[in-house]
Amino acid sequence: MKVPLKYHYDMKTELVTNLKRHATRILSDLRDSGESVLITEHGKPSAYLVDVESFEFMQNRLRGLDGIVRGERNVLAVFILHVMRSERLLRSFILEQRDLDS
Repeated sequence: MKVPLKYHYDMKTELVTNLKRHATRILSDLRDSGESVLITEHGKPSAYLVDVESFEFMQNRLRGLDGIVRGERNVLAVFILHVMRSERLLRSFILEQRDLDS
């Protein structure tokens, strides 16, 4: 059974009751095809079954993306500190110039 998802692609789906009855076959199909399975309960998405290799790939990708986000935050924080220091220096310079002019 195929259920259209929000992201406009079709995925193999199984009812949770079918999973209970045919877990061995479903897992075997998953291992053979590598195709993830959407488990539904009462017609609503409940869980995904994915093969171990795909899951580990996704976990590694998420860790990598998390590292990129942390790095970008650090770069932004350093940039903000530089801007704040520059503003202080500029204010000091302007005040000194006013004092010199008066």
